[in-house]
Amino acid sequence: MFEEILKHIEEVIQLDPTEIERFTSVLVRKKLRKRQFLIQEGDTVSYEYFVAKGCLKAYEIDDNGDEHIIQFAKENWWISDFKAFFEEGKATLNIDCIEESIVYGIEKQDLENLFLDIPKFDRFFRIKLTSAFVALQNRILSSLDKSTSERYLDFLTAYPNLEQRIPNYMIANYLGVKPESLSRIRKTIVKG
Repeated sequence: MFEEILKHIEEVIQLDPTEIERFTSVLVRKKLRKRQFLIQEGDTVSYEYFVAKGCLKAYEIDDNGDEHIIQFAKENWWISDFKAFFEEGKATLNIDCIEESIVYGIEKQDLENLFLDIPKFDRFFRIKLTSAFVALQNRILSSLDKSTSERYLDFLTAYPNLEQRIPNYMIANYLGVKPESLSRIRKTIVKG
């Protein structure tokens, strides 16, 4: 039942059977339908989630009702409204499923207890958090100084094979362009 997340964890740290039992005992498994919310704006966020199967998107809705996608999360990715999670506040993001999904959630207090009980989990999550921070910094810098074509190529690198799983308008939204612009960029890249 926990094969995906254990394989993901053991790419960074090795766990003995007792540590595996301790870790899996605090996980909450959720099976979600396509378009079902994992988190909605205004929710109290006390979990972060590992995606075992499926694909989700995190986004905000502005005052005009327009959606702005800030992250996709597919298998082996972590997702939450991290600001709300770490600050124990209310969600400002929405997270819903693009595909039927299975996620494992870990509550903030359980995570803190794991850090104390099994210090190597502190190392694991520090590595994951550092990686996420670097990815976010790269995304911000990309949006500041790269062309739309370059940002699209960065998207393909960051999310391999995701292009076939999500609608074009969502990729365009993530890149901050109109779907027609994305179509032109794709045609240009294909022509080479």
